[in-house]
Amino acid sequence: MDQPVLLDCKGLWKIYGANAGTFLQGRNSSPDTSALERANLTGAVRDANLQILKGEIFVIMGLSGSGKSTLVRCLSRLIEATAGSIHFEGQDLLAMSERELIDVRRKKMGMVFQQFALLPHLTVLQNVAFPLDVQGVPRPEREARAHEMIELVGLNGRETAYPRELSGGQQQRVGIARSLVGDPHLWFLDEPFSALDPLIRREMQNEFLRLQNKLHKTIIFITHDFEEAIRLADRIAVMKDGEIVQIASPEQLVTNPATDYVEEFTRHIPRTKVIQLETIMTAGCPAGAYAGDLSHAMKVADVVSEVGQSNRPFRVLAHDGVPVGTIDREKLVSVMLGQELVE
Repeated sequence: MDQPVLLDCKGLWKIYGANAGTFLQGRNSSPDTSALERANLTGAVRDANLQILKGEIFVIMGLSGSGKSTLVRCLSRLIEATAGSIHFEGQDLLAMSERELIDVRRKKMGMVFQQFALLPHLTVLQNVAFPLDVQGVPRPEREARAHEMIELVGLNGRETAYPRELSGGQQQRVGIARSLVGDPHLWFLDEPFSALDPLIRREMQNEFLRLQNKLHKTIIFITHDFEEAIRLADRIAVMKDGEIVQIASPEQLVTNPATDYVEEFTRHIPRTKVIQLETIMTAGCPAGAYAGDLSHAMKVADVVSEVGQSNRPFRVLAHDGVPVGTIDREKLVSVMLGQELVE
């Protein structure tokens, strides 16, 4: 991995029921579902292992009850894990005192939830500045920072409005601004757009990507919507019955699912939405006339119209702008018809 690890989670369990902690002790292997049921226990998170890389959007997804929200609450210690380890920026999160943990949450973690949780008696400016107020930041400084965040999320002119005077999308923007005002190192978003109608949801996804392109935050994003996941994620963890069944890029999940469950989850996602040009390009760029240049990270669906109308191939450029391959109309057609095998 080229990127440094910001958060490292190993062997994490969250079990509900009497004597949950002692149940795991002295076992040579992880208990399965039947063993938990016999002990009248529920394994909400079961032996989770993951690493969050600095600057990535890491999406945790699964159906309702899969354990994704419980996992994130364990990672932030909003609830206490039953067993396992969590290291955040090299520090043992589970060994921190309550005071140390509060300090980390206030200064290094930002959180946005499905419920906007705005304080109804405070204005937009006051809501956004509230985390800094709690930290004791002087009013001029916290309000100046809050103004910056309000501008960042596109709510200029609404500083004196109260939450009841805002639309759902505007309220969520306030929640996002508030979570960013402390400049968090790790940003948690738990189904932040699922309460919004489809059009506003799409708008907020666009806004989220715009913010990430500007801020380059490390993000853990929860969703049950696979289309939302593949649109936003660098990597995705798919959960089922408290277990992480696969961690991979959106493209890898669709083209190489690890289990029947993941395959069923991804069955209806068009390959063109996830397959990148670097996966299907012809390596090398011989001399010749090209129709234009395309980024290696672009998806097939993003270039179908442009490439499909050209009789000439396009060059594919790496992240540093160096030509690394070519793509043409015939190659795209073969992918769209399912004839192109993706390794």
